[in-house]
Amino acid sequence: MTNPPLRALVYGDVDLNIIDGSAIWAQSMTQGLAAAGCEVTLLLKASVKTDRLVAPLSSVPGVTLRKPYEEQLLSDLGPRGLTPDQAVELMARLDGEQRFDLVVVRGLRLASLAAHNEVLAGRLWTYLTDVPQNVAALTSTAVSELTDIAVASRFLLCQTEELRGFLESSVPAACGKSVLFPPVVVVPDDAKSEGAPHETLKLVYTGKFAPRWNTLEMTELPAALERRGVPAELHMIGDKVHRDSPDWAKRMSRALESTDGLVWHGGQPRADALRLSADCDIGLSWRDPEMDASLELSTKVLEMGAIGLPVVLNRTPMHERLLGADYPLYAGGDLDAVTETIALASDPDVYAEAAERCRDAATRFSLDEAVERLRGHLKAACPPAPKGTDTRRPLKVVIAGHDLKFFTRLADYLMSLPGLEVRLDEWESLRAHDQYRSKELSAWADVVICEWCGPNALFYAKNKRPDQRLVVRLHRFELYAEWPRKLDIDKVDAVICVSPYYAGLTRELAGWPSDKVIVLPNWVDVEQLKRPKLPGAEFTLGMIGIAPSRKRLDRGLDVLAELRRRDPRYTLAVKSKQPWDYWWIWNRPEEREYYERTYRMIQRSDLFAEGVVFDPFGPDVATWLRRIGFMLSTSDDESFHLAPAECAASGGVPAVLSWPGADTIYSRRWLHEDTAAMADAIHATVTEGRFDAARSAAQAEITENYALERVCDMWTGLVVDGTVPEPVNLPDQTVTA
Repeated sequence: MTNPPLRALVYGDVDLNIIDGSAIWAQSMTQGLAAAGCEVTLLLKASVKTDRLVAPLSSVPGVTLRKPYEEQLLSDLGPRGLTPDQAVELMARLDGEQRFDLVVVRGLRLASLAAHNEVLAGRLWTYLTDVPQNVAALTSTAVSELTDIAVASRFLLCQTEELRGFLESSVPAACGKSVLFPPVVVVPDDAKSEGAPHETLKLVYTGKFAPRWNTLEMTELPAALERRGVPAELHMIGDKVHRDSPDWAKRMSRALESTDGLVWHGGQPRADALRLSADCDIGLSWRDPEMDASLELSTKVLEMGAIGLPVVLNRTPMHERLLGADYPLYAGGDLDAVTETIALASDPDVYAEAAERCRDAATRFSLDEAVERLRGHLKAACPPAPKGTDTRRPLKVVIAGHDLKFFTRLADYLMSLPGLEVRLDEWESLRAHDQYRSKELSAWADVVICEWCGPNALFYAKNKRPDQRLVVRLHRFELYAEWPRKLDIDKVDAVICVSPYYAGLTRELAGWPSDKVIVLPNWVDVEQLKRPKLPGAEFTLGMIGIAPSRKRLDRGLDVLAELRRRDPRYTLAVKSKQPWDYWWIWNRPEEREYYERTYRMIQRSDLFAEGVVFDPFGPDVATWLRRIGFMLSTSDDESFHLAPAECAASGGVPAVLSWPGADTIYSRRWLHEDTAAMADAIHATVTEGRFDAARSAAQAEITENYALERVCDMWTGLVVDGTVPEPVNLPDQTVTA
């Protein structure tokens, strides 16, 4: 049976009568979702006064426009468009008429209201731009509001990696939900620059006219260039003049109407605006330095690049990553500096290089790229029904346990599958639970998954029906406890271990039949972790979790010491709770003595001065890993140890001591016999220029074996029809990193 197309509702708190980046977002988001296979309903904010942006959408298959003013959907509509409250009311009403699979919203106030609407919460895809973008503006009230939005959203769509990292570091609830959705650039086929500047240099600006956009200062450029002997004219396209300052608005309007060498085209349909721009030579995106810290990327810069124009813009870290630090047309801080930069572009070689840089950068933001990105997000949020299930008679699944933190993403995935109905039995502690609810769920379920082999497993085994399947996931914690020995293994269909080594140990210690114990590995969210590394990452070692003492922080310090003797740029970043944060660790004298000794060594050694950084424990691992080039695993033993796999997924290199079973999880190229060998391998990888090759190989290995999508498929097969997963495929590679 073919799955019906997904239904999407799109609303931005933006007026599509005005051409600016936010209005273009609404248009491109609608186009992108439709191209990705969705039936899209775009709810407009205001009455249609000009169809410059709306008309192209009317002919897109699968797109429906809802016009509140023309359709008189509300009785109290004001002259300035829907208020956020009215918009949320209408979205909920439209959802009642035809339930949407996803609701895409833009605008902080709008998103905040939608997050508190019980009808819409959970299906929101929230596009974040007008949010605090520095620590000073991120008040406790702002964090609380963003937390509510994150909790109610399936995805938080972030325009740039910088914005995603800032949100995740500041709002823990955003971690795991923040995904990239950069600006989308769609240009007409006939909007292409000729590739060489005119004799009279034609500058072009499109968009809003506002003080921090330096649009008034731009009007002085033709005269300033004329004084330098460079004939030029300025073309400005747009009709939205910000009027926060009436005096500034008057001067801006006067300049548009009466400045020599300035051609004001007014508001234009987007395609026509791009065609007009393509007939010019240089795009302008020179802004007030206050905006250099912005975490957003200008759509206009990308559009200019897509039509073949070089752009004059501020030098910022984001722009340097986009165009390169040596891009020739970075603007200075004042009119004279900008004039000098533009004069450079009269050199044909400079012009050609700048145009090529901008053109190449823009190709990464095409509609095709956006559609592929959206398809990936749609598949993750709304997966199809698994084979063997019937959405009319769903398979009933119970997930039971006292602590589901290691199972949350898998539970979310199973809950999202059509054809499965999933209910949770969350125990208060290892033994405490609502027995009546548990018995009710046991009688209801077709399949029971017990997370932890504890009293929950004993309860569900005791109450299991003959036609029911019971799956128990066993962790290192329970293996040496009493519960596995008390479990009636005949009532259990499968015991899951995360690694082959621990599966073998479980068979040996518990005496269970070999075929009852299967391996289903931990998952790694490769798509969340795969982010660009920060400069210098190859010199940064990482450790995640250093308690209890068997994690062996001292060995990690031995590796660091050996490396810093060779190159002081090496540092160790430790992301962990401190041992005294765990009462059960800190109350043990041998544990406390170990950490006191180790921390004294850090404090007293000149070798570690400024070489060890302790970062707070938190869910922002993906952002933190951007700094990390090598992840150390120096433990006495581990059941899996996820940190090296997560680092590999992020584009780093695992460095693992050969603890028991490590070779069943990681290929031998990442394993080392002792700390000296580990340090040698790390230094050789960096100094011999093999870091990029090593991290690419590591990322490929982890993606093939442990990617979240693959592990979810394994769980789906096991739950739906009892399919036992295939073993992981580790490369036969003995060469160390």
